[in-house]
Order: sequence, then structure tokens, then C-alpha cells
Amino acid sequence: MKHHSDMRGGFPVAGFDTLSGAERVLVRALRHWSDGPEGQDHIARLLLEVMGEARAKTCQRALNDVMGLIGRHGRRKLIRHQPHCSCVGADEAVFAHFIMLAATGEREDAMLVGSLIVEGPLLLPLTEAARQAGLYLHRSTLSGMVPATDMAGVTVH
Repeated sequence: MKHHSDMRGGFPVAGFDTLSGAERVLVRALRHWSDGPEGQDHIARLLLEVMGEARAKTCQRALNDVMGLIGRHGRRKLIRHQPHCSCVGADEAVFAHFIMLAATGEREDAMLVGSLIVEGPLLLPLTEAARQAGLYLHRSTLSGMVPATDMAGVTVH
């Protein structure tokens, strides 16, 4: 069976429930980001909910940097599933994995994965912004602030 070339980044590779709490937040952020100010406000509320005001603002700024770099300089547009879809697409999985690698100090691996997203000259600023955003999310996961499950449901594409 052949898949349309536009599907390549949206091909389901995991279930939402298989992701860590921080990865779920990142996938949700990616899904809402392209919805403009309304989606970005949704992300801000989500971050505020899981980590408090000061940390949420700093994390939001770092996520804005990540999303801005990817939006302006990405190799291609990242494919995302609908906000409440229970599966995770390939691009969403790579995005979340990249940020968590950066957050946990796996800089070289993060840059390798990041090279799938942007060109070489932008890897350092993208990885640094990802490290900062991911670190706040990772800390929130460790402290139990990010809920273990928050999006069960039917598959909607």
C-alpha cells in the first residue's frame, strides 16, 4: 500500500498513552501552535496548569523560540494530528523526542535528531531553546505536576 507523500510525517507511530507526561504536553503544544493566538493561549494555559506562573512563562518563551525557528526555518512543515487524537504521528514523536533529549543532557543526540527538523546552522539555537523548554517540562514531570494521563479518547484525524 502506498501512502501519499504528505502523509509521511503524520503516519501514526505510537499511542498518546505511551508517551511520558512531558512528551504529551509537547505533542499537545505542537498540535495547538499552528492554530494562531487562540492555540498559543491554550498552550499558555496548559503550561500554567502544570507548572505555575513563573516557570510557565519561561517555558512558553522557550517553546515560542522552538516553534518560531521550526516555523520559519524548518526543512518542511511538521505534520500534526487533531488536538484530541489518541495516536502520535511520526513528526510529533520526533519533535517530542528531540526536546526531551535536549532537556536530559543528550546534546549530541538531540542535535542529530534536530537535524531532521532544521538545517545545520540553526541546530545550536534550536537545541538550546529545546533544552530550556524541555527542562521545565521534565522537572514538572519529576515533581508530579504533569498528570500521568490526560487525553484518552477515540482516534480523530
